[in-house]
Amino acid sequence: MEFETRPWGGYEVLADDLTHKVKRITVEPGRRLSYQRHARRAEHWFVVAGEGVVTIDGREQSVAAGTAIDVPVGAAHRIASTGSEPLVFVEVQHGSYFRRGRHRAPRRRLRPGRSAGLSQSRPDESDL
Repeated sequence: MEFETRPWGGYEVLADDLTHKVKRITVEPGRRLSYQRHARRAEHWFVVAGEGVVTIDGREQSVAAGTAIDVPVGAAHRIASTGSEPLVFVEVQHGSYFRRGRHRAPRRRLRPGRSAGLSQSRPDESDL
């Protein structure tokens, strides 16, 4: 399996099927994934190492090894690594996304100089 590097860390695909995809995602300390939502898939995250904060529809929850998170279809979500070690979690994606092909995921740009609204700037796979 090949590790895909991203500005926030990276991921490797563990399984890719017609009905689901499984990834092992690493978020480096002090980094976070973009705030995004998926119209046709849900995600289940299981944290295996590190510490962080998950935001789902504006509500924050602290996470650490052993924490499980369900991200419903359509929920705005992101995860940030807040500890001194990388945050590592396994993500299971499931939904109609896998039967119909790739779609674009709206993202909330919350960094200075970026729009705070949802954008359709990149496909799902470019971020995860």
